[in-house]
Amino acid sequence: MIAHSYDGRWKHPSLVAAAVLLLVALLGRPLLAADLFYESDIRPIMKAHCFHCHGEEEKHEAELDVRLVRSMLAGGDSGAALVARQPDESLVWQRIASDEMPPGKKKLSEAEKTTLRLWIEQGARTLRPEPEKIVEDSPWTEEERAFWAFQPVQRTTPPSEQHPERVQTPVDAFLLAKLEAEGLSFSPVADRRVLIRRLSFDLLGLPPTPERVAAFVADPAPNAYERLVDEFLASPAYGERWGRHWLDPAGYADSDGYNENDTERPWSFRYRDYVIRAMNEDKPFDQFVIEQLAGDELLSPPYTNLSAADAERLAATGFLRMAPDGTAAGGPDVQVARNEVVAETIKIVSTSLLGMSVGCAQCHNHRYDPISQVDYYRMRAIFEPALNPQNWRVPSARLVNLWSADEQTQATAVDAEVAEIGKQRTAASDELVADIFEKEVAKLPAEQQLLAREAKAAAADKRTPEQAQLLKDHPSLNVDRGSAYLYEPKRHNELTKKYDDLTAAAKAKRPEASFVACLTEVPGTIPATHLFYRGDLNQPRQALTPGDLSVLGEQAATIPADDPQLPTSGRRLAYARHLVSGKQPLVPRVLVNRVWMHHFGRGLVATPADFGMAGEPPSHPELLDWLADEFVRGGWRMKALHRQMVLSTAYQQSSVRTPELQAKDPDNRWLGRMSVRRLEAEAIRDALLEVSGSRGNTMYGPVATVNPDEVGQVIIGKATRDGNGILVAKADDSPEQFRRSIYVQVRRSMPLGMLEPFDVPSTAPNCEQRPSSTVAPQSLLMMNSDFVLRQAERFAARLAVEAGPEPTQQVQHAWQWAYGAPASDAEVQAALGLVTSLQSHFEQQPKTDDKNALPAAQQALAVFCQALVSSNRFLYVD
Repeated sequence: MIAHSYDGRWKHPSLVAAAVLLLVALLGRPLLAADLFYESDIRPIMKAHCFHCHGEEEKHEAELDVRLVRSMLAGGDSGAALVARQPDESLVWQRIASDEMPPGKKKLSEAEKTTLRLWIEQGARTLRPEPEKIVEDSPWTEEERAFWAFQPVQRTTPPSEQHPERVQTPVDAFLLAKLEAEGLSFSPVADRRVLIRRLSFDLLGLPPTPERVAAFVADPAPNAYERLVDEFLASPAYGERWGRHWLDPAGYADSDGYNENDTERPWSFRYRDYVIRAMNEDKPFDQFVIEQLAGDELLSPPYTNLSAADAERLAATGFLRMAPDGTAAGGPDVQVARNEVVAETIKIVSTSLLGMSVGCAQCHNHRYDPISQVDYYRMRAIFEPALNPQNWRVPSARLVNLWSADEQTQATAVDAEVAEIGKQRTAASDELVADIFEKEVAKLPAEQQLLAREAKAAAADKRTPEQAQLLKDHPSLNVDRGSAYLYEPKRHNELTKKYDDLTAAAKAKRPEASFVACLTEVPGTIPATHLFYRGDLNQPRQALTPGDLSVLGEQAATIPADDPQLPTSGRRLAYARHLVSGKQPLVPRVLVNRVWMHHFGRGLVATPADFGMAGEPPSHPELLDWLADEFVRGGWRMKALHRQMVLSTAYQQSSVRTPELQAKDPDNRWLGRMSVRRLEAEAIRDALLEVSGSRGNTMYGPVATVNPDEVGQVIIGKATRDGNGILVAKADDSPEQFRRSIYVQVRRSMPLGMLEPFDVPSTAPNCEQRPSSTVAPQSLLMMNSDFVLRQAERFAARLAVEAGPEPTQQVQHAWQWAYGAPASDAEVQAALGLVTSLQSHFEQQPKTDDKNALPAAQQALAVFCQALVSSNRFLYVD
């Protein structure tokens, strides 16, 4: 919890309490000089633990409201809950000290209890006279309204510093000022080989080629590094790398999740492609946000014969279709499933753009942040015209056909042709049945033939007993289209092949199916949004109009209930435009903080999806606001933001720890050095493909599908049924196997086995920040994975071609590819010793009949390559 204190400084209640405890212990008496006040020190504790039962509900438990000090003094059913200066006489303290309250497992911490007791001892003071009445929709205190994240972005002049020669961009001025205030400074600039590898992985997600490393190291131009930055930003691989960074908070997935069926989403890739293109084109981020939230409202329905640009705008709204969705399954819980889609969509929007967990207010006011339940449902009202629970559209019903008018005309003509062929098939089949029937009739006595024809012509329920008996006695007369093949198989097969061929030829002329999974509104259908009591959709209360977070006050968006200028409600469009208007204080801060996090390993706000009171405050608030303001002033351009960061001295520093830095800033929050970081799962796989020479360059389009193999490991490959009828995939050398990881299918129930141990992003519903774990399965995978083994073999084969047969050259070339640096003499000798011993080992193994077995020398080199790519030096970037 963070609360704004009365003197304008930020303080954390638990830290305050800990400090008070320490001083009390040192002085041997209560320290009343550490003033505590209800609004700044106690209310956050009560709000987190007590407000829900004693204040926010219609009926207060024990008739006690703890939201105001005077109501605690007045008390409830058990009398006064608070007695100033007498904690032991105060029921609120008695219940909390004994852990009787709050109910359940979650209790106040010892630091929180100490803060509460000291506050009572000091007289249970408030900072100001309490309001006569609490406004239930927005019961915010001045401290909550004054919280840093809700204040307008303030641009400050970069501070002056003692060593201006270390300042490459204004970023450095802010960082250096804080370091110099602590008697510290930046670390030396990293070696060029380190720098290019760091930059290549940061901007491209791939290792640099040995040739590019050598060229950069040898480039004497003073702007060599700046040109390298521009080169990487212009690479198509940049969009793939930074597109993945946005897909995490967007919750991108190629399947519905929600239940065990995990239905595939064959058209989700269009949203992924939209994101990659937007990054490569350096689409202004304000436009990027508007299109994702309301791309459909920039167009006019019906969405037919779309231009490429309009199709992109529709694809952008795939952002609002990423939440898990089980609504197609139907069943008794369909209303619950619909409600969860809306709730999860709001979570994705709020955590990715606002850096706030608005979804926590679905059932009650937010425990920590100034977000009311009314705020939550006002935000829900923005999206319900498109996600209408009462007029729900299942995922397949939300697809929009991307055919042009010509393609639609062609498809209609093909459909008519196929229908005509079908009629001809039916007529020919009926003719065959009639011929067979007559042949069977001819076998009957003459006096029964007319009766047989009449029985055949009559409907089954209209036949006379005599007719029915005749057909029963002579079952061969019951010939129909389904049984004709039993009588004249040759003629039937010829007819079937003829019309199958005609149908296939006709269908081949039909344009390939092309849809986009998007979010649209049904014009003229705007549902009423109700607040659900305790979040229960079966207990709707008052209807609410669309709105923003009330704590933002004048900075909050004004959203029309129904824009008369648009065929749709216009709610999402109005909201999106406000978010990027420059008036909304959260969005630019959240976005620049995410970019900073990916470049430096940790955000200026270390909790990128929680800019609220339970999150961490910014380590450099002035720098965060300067970057946010610069981002907006610069036209919301991502590439310019990258340049500000990666051209800085701070980014170019060495990662070497020093005793002085370690003593004063062990967590590197002041950035006196660069932090060492492990590569993400996708970058590890892509780097393996790159060094082995296997990586394909095909961009965009349908996903590389994943399926379990014969041992249950999820691999890339189309599945076929084994002898038991179970779908099983096999790895092959198809191009799909070697596409970059961003193009691999994201099945919520089947993460790719190669990626899973390395912290794949959560899709339940989105990934706010990836963890970076170090666990045994990672090493086991690098040692045993078929994929890793195959790439090591390909890496070895590449070395044999590019470096020639000489082992020393092969080792050096391998080192350059894997680490971006030459091997030392000692490293070369150690590597040669390993390869030699491995080759001797493999030569002593019994010969096999396996035609694909590698020669001993190649096997040894492959094992050496596997050792290189399994090392920390390959998996980490410094």
